[in-house]
Amino acid sequence: MTKMNGAEAMVRMLQLNGVKHIFGLCGDTSLPFYDALARLDHGMEHILTRDERSAAYMADAYARVTGKVGVCEGPSGGGATYLLPGLVEANESSIAVLGITSDVPVGSRGKYPLTELDQQALYRPLTKWNARVDRVDQLPGIVRSAFRAMTTGRPGAAHICLPHDVQKHEADAQDIWAQPGHDRFPAMRYAADPAEIDTAAARLTAAQSPVIMCGGGLVISGACGELDTLARLLNAPVVTTISGQGSLADTHPLNAGVVGANGGSHATRAILGNADLVLLIGCRAGSTSTEHWTYPSRRIPVLHLDVDPMAIAANYRTDVALVGDARLTLRALNALVHDRLAQRPRSGADGAAIAAAARAAKHKHFQPLAASLDRPIKPERVVDALNRLLPGNAIVVADPGTPCPYFSAYFNAATPGRQFITNRAQGALGFAMSAGIGAAIGRPDCVVVSVMGDGSFGFTCGEMETMVRRKIPVKMVVFSNCVFGWIKASQKAGYGERYFSVDFDRTDHARVAEAFGLKAWRVQDPAQLDGAIEAALRHDGPALIDVISQELQDAATPVSQWMG
Repeated sequence: MTKMNGAEAMVRMLQLNGVKHIFGLCGDTSLPFYDALARLDHGMEHILTRDERSAAYMADAYARVTGKVGVCEGPSGGGATYLLPGLVEANESSIAVLGITSDVPVGSRGKYPLTELDQQALYRPLTKWNARVDRVDQLPGIVRSAFRAMTTGRPGAAHICLPHDVQKHEADAQDIWAQPGHDRFPAMRYAADPAEIDTAAARLTAAQSPVIMCGGGLVISGACGELDTLARLLNAPVVTTISGQGSLADTHPLNAGVVGANGGSHATRAILGNADLVLLIGCRAGSTSTEHWTYPSRRIPVLHLDVDPMAIAANYRTDVALVGDARLTLRALNALVHDRLAQRPRSGADGAAIAAAARAAKHKHFQPLAASLDRPIKPERVVDALNRLLPGNAIVVADPGTPCPYFSAYFNAATPGRQFITNRAQGALGFAMSAGIGAAIGRPDCVVVSVMGDGSFGFTCGEMETMVRRKIPVKMVVFSNCVFGWIKASQKAGYGERYFSVDFDRTDHARVAEAFGLKAWRVQDPAQLDGAIEAALRHDGPALIDVISQELQDAATPVSQWMG
């Protein structure tokens, strides 16, 4: 009977589950695992990061752009606590990410060994699935369960705690196998009840002003083509949450843009206000996307399609509940809608005209700001320059502070799918730089641009060394305004401009980047912005543009609580 140790078994289980990249940081309790990675021929690449949080964010973005499970790892104690923020974000964003943490030996528990921590208890409430390997014979089954949990139903994050001594124990190689199909998500898809689909088709074709509102679940499902078909059949405008960006191309005639408190506009708000029926797809209808459950109104009939039954009717009374995968369910729904419309064409509002009017109203507000030559540089000018200069397949990764509302409102991706990424579940700063690395590794054919505020830059700048060492050509834009802008703008809007502990000194981010070995530019003159971006895009390595930009509290930021 062939034998191997637990660390080798873990490596083989990851290999059999189709893993190609592992993001992580070394530690004492991980030494057997690292030794197995070094010795075995497995075809996987390990990306050494400078912070466990970064490793998890890289795995998250990697999973978002590939549809494959993202894998990150870290050591016991502090490393396990640092890995956690990225797994929380992935789990709440329905992204399949596996976090592996090594641990103190099983026999040392309760004896006060260095870095002892109840990792299983720590991760339990914050992941979809969580286990500790107490015996080596449990390891293969635990890994299989983790991949099954991450990829089926509502995707999410999983955590495996692997003690140091278990990594050295002998394992039976005959139990080392993986279930095909669990390397990608969503796996084991299922469609909604046919009777409910039929009812939904009847309601949609009878409505005079239906609106489709899409969240991130539609993009995760890969249902962009099916949405396109449904929207065209109904001539219905489509609005999206921030996570739902990419449900349709931003240039699609029926895409009216982002709704909600962050990136929405009065025009997109009005679309929901004038609807006589709203179809929610892969959308939890949370506080931001609905402006605290105001748009759509609770009086408007709601149909809700989601793979997670707990998301349906959580915030809105639902007339028709469609529990299932978006792609499969929309295919069935489209067939029924098509047949009904062939018998009785729908009359009512012109969705294309409604969407066009909303886009025109937003453009009228945006364009003068984007053309401004004022100093400091207005954020709108940066978004406009990237819209004009980026190639069509570019991926933009934005931190949740200054960049998020601007890119949610104004960034234009010419193709549907995952072209825009931001961490909307928990909104932690320091995401974009690391996530940009993960996206670039997952999609090396694409230009990846990470946009961040200077506050976020301070969280994560060490990963520039990772970019240089690994030759990862991420392009970065830093909005340099010396402030935690979101909080300062909120202090202005809601606290009588009583600014407290939100301002900090300016950093020369370009010089910092150059010290790490990046090519960098510092831009203060708006007229020089295009040239810097073009030069960065031509450069064959990582690059950073430090933009001296307007403070958020002084800007026309598309955030409803600040704009009124």
